[in-house]
Amino acid sequence: MTSTLYYVHDPMCSWCWGFSNTFAELLSQLPKNIEVKRLLGGLAADSAVPMSESMQQQIKNNWFRIEDTIPDVKFNFDFWEKTIPRRSTYPACRAVIAARLQGEAHDLSMTKAIQTAYYLQARNPSENTTLIKLATEIGLNKAIFKRDFYSEKVQQELNKEMIQSRERFVESYPSLVIEKGKNAQNININYTQYNEMLNHITAFLENT
Repeated sequence: MTSTLYYVHDPMCSWCWGFSNTFAELLSQLPKNIEVKRLLGGLAADSAVPMSESMQQQIKNNWFRIEDTIPDVKFNFDFWEKTIPRRSTYPACRAVIAARLQGEAHDLSMTKAIQTAYYLQARNPSENTTLIKLATEIGLNKAIFKRDFYSEKVQQELNKEMIQSRERFVESYPSLVIEKGKNAQNININYTQYNEMLNHITAFLENT
């Protein structure tokens, strides 16, 4: 029976950035018969409105808390001075899908490019121009990326993945859901150690 581990994330979710190294360790230890599927949850809808001061402070506080919680995770706080922040992550989600259309591996490479630009380089992934530059920087065909990025096909795929996330009762990012047949279980995220998550996944598979 097929088993699938769903990873629900948003490329502009700061806790997803914090989780990235531990998640990679978890993936390296998973049984080979588990299919891993990445879903984009869509954290914040399209908006041209600058982010409020209170929202900026809330996200800055999150960054400080993540740095305190997860060893070796850092943020470049110059972002808040050098850009005009917007509470808008759907463009980054569409960029990941458009990149994926040029090869499945680009889902991860585009996600990493967005995270690096946002959290370390103080570049704004809410801006389409930033996302198009990132696509070229990771070696994607710029013309094809732009065509797909602005397409209805990519928007429909994002809508589909957000629905799939809600169907799995995902309310925060990152989230992990293991499924086997008609059975499913949410896996509690541990941001610093993969062992507990791996144990929960294997126990679920053995008992289902």
